[in-house]
Amino acid sequence: MIQQLQPFLQHAWEKAGFQDATDVQKQAIPLVLEGKDLIVESPTGTGKTLAYVLPLLHKINPEVKSPQVVILSPTRELVMQIHEEVQKFAEGSGITGASFIGGADIKRQVEKLKKHPQVIVGSPGRVMELIRMKKLKMHEVKTIVFDEFDQMVKQNMVGTIEEVIKTTMRDRQLLFFSATMPAAAEDAARNAANEPAVVRVKRTADTGRVKHLYIVSELREKLDYVRRIVHMEDVKAVAFLNDPFRLDEMTEKLQFRKVAAGTVHAEAKKQEREATMRAFRQGKVQVLLATDLAARGLDIEGLTHVIHLDLPDTLDQYIHRSGRTGRMGNEGTVISLVTPNEEKKLLQFAKKLGIEFEKMQMYKGSFVDRKPPAPKKKRPAYAGRKKPR
Repeated sequence: MIQQLQPFLQHAWEKAGFQDATDVQKQAIPLVLEGKDLIVESPTGTGKTLAYVLPLLHKINPEVKSPQVVILSPTRELVMQIHEEVQKFAEGSGITGASFIGGADIKRQVEKLKKHPQVIVGSPGRVMELIRMKKLKMHEVKTIVFDEFDQMVKQNMVGTIEEVIKTTMRDRQLLFFSATMPAAAEDAARNAANEPAVVRVKRTADTGRVKHLYIVSELREKLDYVRRIVHMEDVKAVAFLNDPFRLDEMTEKLQFRKVAAGTVHAEAKKQEREATMRAFRQGKVQVLLATDLAARGLDIEGLTHVIHLDLPDTLDQYIHRSGRTGRMGNEGTVISLVTPNEEKKLLQFAKKLGIEFEKMQMYKGSFVDRKPPAPKKKRPAYAGRKKPR
C-alpha cells in the first residue's frame, strides 16, 4: 500500500523506520485516496495521524499555492504534533504546512499565511477567527480533518466546526478521526458528512511488544514503587491518577523522594505545559503525573513505561492509557499498582483483553515474578563446636 504513494512519502516512511502499515492505515488510506467522507474510530497509538496525513499529502498539488487541506484538533499539543508529522512526511515534496493555535500572536500567524501553506493545522477557534478576518481563504480546500473529534463534541465546538465547513466548496471531503466515537460524536459527524464510510479498529491492548505487569501493594506503598520503577535504567514514564486534585500533592511527594517528577494539568497555561513537556523530552523530568483528560493529545516519543498509579475505572481507560507506550510496534511496559482489593478488577480487565498479566515484585531495583530469596542466616563462629565459655 505504501508503495502506491508518491516517492517522497515512501522515502519518509523508510526514513522513519516503519515497516508494515497498521490496521487503521490499511483500512483508511484507500478510502481517503478515493475521496470518500470517513468516520474512523481507532485506539490511541495505532497510527491514526498517518492514516490521513499520508494519503492527503499524496493528493496535494504543490503547484497550487493556497490551502488544500485543513486539519483541526482540540488541543495545542496535538496541533503541534500533527504539524511536525506533516513537515516530516512532506520533506522534499515542495508542500508546506503551518500551525495555528489560540493564545499565540495572531499577527505572526497572519504572516505565516502570506507564505501560502498548502496544509493548515490548527484549533477550530483560531482557524475560524482567521477565516472571519478574511486572511485564510478556503476556496481551494479539498479536505477537512477533525482529529480527536469526540473531544471537540465534548468541548461544545460543533457550532464552530459547522461554520468552518460552510466556508468550503460543497464537494469537499470530511474526515472524522477519534480514539473513541461515542454516539453523540458519531451523530454529529454523520450530520455533517456525505454518506460517510466507517472504519472501526478493534479495541484491544497491543499484546505484541508491550508487557503488562502488576504489583500488589498497600495504598501507602504505591509512590515508593513509582520511585523504584523510575530509578531503573532508561525509564521515561507517565503515571496516571484518577483525581486531578491529587496531582500536585503526589508530584511533591515524589520530588521529596528525589524523583524528577512533573505534572500535566488539563487547565494549565500553555507556557506551563510546554515547559513541562520540554523538560520531559530533554530527560530533566523522568515521570509525568497526569489524569486521562490532562494527557489527551499528548504524543510522547519513546515513552518506555505507563504506570497506573490509580487503577482505571473502565477497560477503555486502561487501553487508552496503556496505548501511550509501545506505539507503532515499539516495545513498552505497562505496570499497574493495585491494592489487594483492586487485584480482582485488574484481572477482569486481563480476561476481557484476552492476555495474561504478569504478577511481579521488585527486588534490588528489578522486577521478579516470585518472592526474592530470604537472606541466609549467618552461622555463628562456633557452629558445630562447643560454645566457648
